[in-house]
Amino acid sequence: MPKRTVRQLMLAKRRELSPRQVEELGLLVQRTFLSSAEFAGAKTLALYAPIHNEVGTEELMCQALSAGKAVLYPAVAAGTLVFRQISKPADFHTGAFGIHEPRSSCTIYAPHDIDIIVIPGVAFDRKGRRIGYGKGFYDKALHTLEGTGRFVGFCYDFQLLDEIAGEPHDVSMDLIVSETRVIRP
Repeated sequence: MPKRTVRQLMLAKRRELSPRQVEELGLLVQRTFLSSAEFAGAKTLALYAPIHNEVGTEELMCQALSAGKAVLYPAVAAGTLVFRQISKPADFHTGAFGIHEPRSSCTIYAPHDIDIIVIPGVAFDRKGRRIGYGKGFYDKALHTLEGTGRFVGFCYDFQLLDEIAGEPHDVSMDLIVSETRVIRP
């Protein structure tokens, strides 16, 4: 099935989720990741600000900050993705595409200095391939780090497919966490 069709189907299914489902399922995903060796070993953690019923990251942010980890969020700057450190929710403002992102005064980290990067997606497959929104921001910013064990995809079970047609520029996940499964491709 073409990426565009998969994207449309998955986004439609996500829109059907109730706010309660988004919260409950998202907490299951986050708590599963919080109990992982990857979270325990990370000193720096990049998250994302969820949009369009994506799996939330707020619990993860709070726990990581409480544990003394450096917490980063992406921001679009000059057409590319940069990762800036936050220390509190007030560090956010509404940025590109209406997404919350850290203010420009927040410290930027190079991607290779980040231990774990949690990446949103529209769909994932069991081999770690991902379909995003189609703009390629994560793929362009992180391509050189592929295979280094840093990429974690958060999704709902229905977003996990048997196979997605990948392209050479797509970055693959090292770990995928849904509300019922942990996949290590």
